[in-house]
Amino acid sequence: MKTFSPYKLLGMLCIGLGLLFGISSQIPAGQAAPLPQLTPFPTPTPGPDGNIIYIVQDGDTLWRVAAISGITVDELRALNNLGPDAILTKGQTLLLGVGGPSIPTPTTGPSPTPLPATPTATPPSGGATLCILLYNDENGDALRQDTESVIPGGAISIVNREGSVSLEAESGTQIEEDCNFNPYTGFDPALGFTTFLDLPPGEYNVSVAVPEDFYPTTVMNYPVTLKPGDETYLDFGAQRASQAPPPEDTLQPTQGSQRGSAILGIVGGILLAVGLLLAVLANRMGR
Repeated sequence: MKTFSPYKLLGMLCIGLGLLFGISSQIPAGQAAPLPQLTPFPTPTPGPDGNIIYIVQDGDTLWRVAAISGITVDELRALNNLGPDAILTKGQTLLLGVGGPSIPTPTTGPSPTPLPATPTATPPSGGATLCILLYNDENGDALRQDTESVIPGGAISIVNREGSVSLEAESGTQIEEDCNFNPYTGFDPALGFTTFLDLPPGEYNVSVAVPEDFYPTTVMNYPVTLKPGDETYLDFGAQRASQAPPPEDTLQPTQGSQRGSAILGIVGGILLAVGLLLAVLANRMGR
């Protein structure tokens, strides 16, 4: 029988441990298998005859059905003539008890007095109004604040689906009272909404191009459906290039996980070195 010296055995053990620690250092922490999900227990309801019936699902046992339905296992066996060694199968019908009928018996009574017919509302007529704003999104949150002003010089374009309407305007122009009315002060041009009046109902696409020294902070193309009498408001945001926020740092692993992986790698390397050294020593002593 071939024998190994203690140095060689110890070297082999260190090499194995070193490989184990090295592999462990590459396995990310915190990953666990998903928990098994129990089959939901449907709430049984009495049938027309008053019997409460339950259809067996995957994973059901006598104990589970009895516990959830509020009866004992012995009562469940007695109601269904089941022996002590009975095993449930999917689709099996179980009687859980007797309750009241699920379909109420209608009670006759006097016929209700018919109400007068409600007059049909007349749909609104006329064209729609579209109010479009290009604002300076100073903080880059894609939400217009009261302190964020209008950006003039942007190109606004609206086109309907049929192509029969194609209109253009610059942001900061066509400031009409219809889109810039303040309930407290009346007509307020500072609101800055470019106004498109008397638009035929239909589906439109609204697009905005920002001036050269700005870049968009919201979508610049937006579909909208206009109905007769509608007054629709759309806000588009942009920000000067000099106001751009610094890019966010790339997310890095936490220091704790980095430190733990580094320690495991170092320990594995030391054990590998010790194992190789002991193997060399054992070979020399065996010569």
